[in-house]
Amino acid sequence: MFRALGNRNYRLWASADLVSVTGSWMQVLGLNWLVLARTGSATSVGISVLLSTLPALLLGPWAGALADRFPPRRIILLGETAHLLIALLLAAMVWADLPLPAIYALTALSGLVGTFEGPALGRFAGQVVPRADLGNALALNSIINSAGRVLGMSVAGVLAATAGELPLFLCNAASFLAVIATILVMRRDELHPLAVSPPDRAGVRPGLAYLRGHRLLLILFALGFVLSGLGRNYQVTMAAMTQGPLGTGAAGYGVLSSVFAVGTVLGGLVAARARELTMPLLLGAAAVTSVLQAVSGFVPGMLGFAAMILPIAAGAVLIDTIKSTRVQLDAVEDMRARMLSVEGAVAAAAGAVGAPLLGWLCDGLGPRPALLLAGLTTLVATSVAALALRPPRPATAAEPVPLAVAPVAAA
Repeated sequence: MFRALGNRNYRLWASADLVSVTGSWMQVLGLNWLVLARTGSATSVGISVLLSTLPALLLGPWAGALADRFPPRRIILLGETAHLLIALLLAAMVWADLPLPAIYALTALSGLVGTFEGPALGRFAGQVVPRADLGNALALNSIINSAGRVLGMSVAGVLAATAGELPLFLCNAASFLAVIATILVMRRDELHPLAVSPPDRAGVRPGLAYLRGHRLLLILFALGFVLSGLGRNYQVTMAAMTQGPLGTGAAGYGVLSSVFAVGTVLGGLVAARARELTMPLLLGAAAVTSVLQAVSGFVPGMLGFAAMILPIAAGAVLIDTIKSTRVQLDAVEDMRARMLSVEGAVAAAAGAVGAPLLGWLCDGLGPRPALLLAGLTTLVATSVAALALRPPRPATAAEPVPLAVAPVAAA
């Protein structure tokens, strides 16, 4: 299950990743709490989130082209240094009580740096382990991300209540130092280099041309958009269920969020146990989670709904892990970062479209019918993808018509 940990460089990278994710979630909570405390407006928090994700939607392909052209290690070191400076500037702004527009500007800048660093991080993840261990490494990364999220938000909640928001930004700055130090001490001779794009294949246009001709990736991204948009925005539907049919309010929402976090860890463990992360496994997980989503709203009681949330969260992580693995293994090496950037842009677009759409459905139809409709839609999309991925039937050759043979006259 943990075979990727047999690689020294990956052990270092996984440790740094846990520290970095923990620090990032501490800053996310601190930033959201700071904006909410100053404005009292959830809309203002939404603007902050939008500013951090907008660069991925607008500039993702260019970021991928850059990561395919240059060594990812160099891009990551520059990106982590920039993130370190931004975190320190945010801490200074919080300490000086500067107005929100300045904090918004740094939030957008942080999103811009993250957009250009993301594809390089994806390529570098393929260099710290051999190809055979990549799927296992990505599954373990899912567990690390879930653990770092829970740890970061827990520690941030305690620190924010006792010392304010300032230490959260300082802790995040320190986490970037850990990543930089880890990259510098890695054994470069044990990295597994990937091909970089030659000049004639560099840039956005060759990447899009490659994607247009890659049927599997097109289907994967289209299915991922539907699954992420309607089957993944459970922060919206959980809130609607706790405020509506379940009637448990904020306390119930907190419980369901914890159950969802546990489910993501279980999903990572399932992915880590799988010997091979294949498209049939992804389609199976998508079908099961779609059915569970469709019926989840009609299961009676808080415990029943939580029992549905747990496997749905596990299935979501399994699907995401398989998607990332297939993108990296099925794309040629010098196009990998551009395909990863497209995957990130698709996920960002799905969140931007899916969350408001699910909210509108919950308000107009009610949470239970909204869950039913969304689950059935993702189930149909999964079925269509399964049909599209079926290999074409080989053409049957016509039976040869035997020629009449004239009898040979006896001599």
